[in-house]
Amino acid sequence: MSCLVAFELKLGEFKAEYLGKMNLYLEALDRDVKKAQENPSVGVILCSSKDKDVVEYSLSKNMSQTLISEYKLKLIDKKLLETKLKEMKTLIKNDLD
Repeated sequence: MSCLVAFELKLGEFKAEYLGKMNLYLEALDRDVKKAQENPSVGVILCSSKDKDVVEYSLSKNMSQTLISEYKLKLIDKKLLETKLKEMKTLIKNDLD
């Protein structure tokens, strides 16, 4: 699948107007950035929640290639994060030496 992909991350619930904004972005990508051999651009809107009916009504007559999905926040374990940061510092320090 050779195409440009636009991602938009929203902190709240999906709103129908997000789709209009994504369509603007996709049109701009297709007109100004997309190469002739590439497929039409695809949009992905990630929201913290969504109402299935609002999404269905929003997408029902929409012709763009846009996907709407929810995301869940999950924090990494603090000790694991500290360990990984120490490893990265060591790697960077070794690369600089």
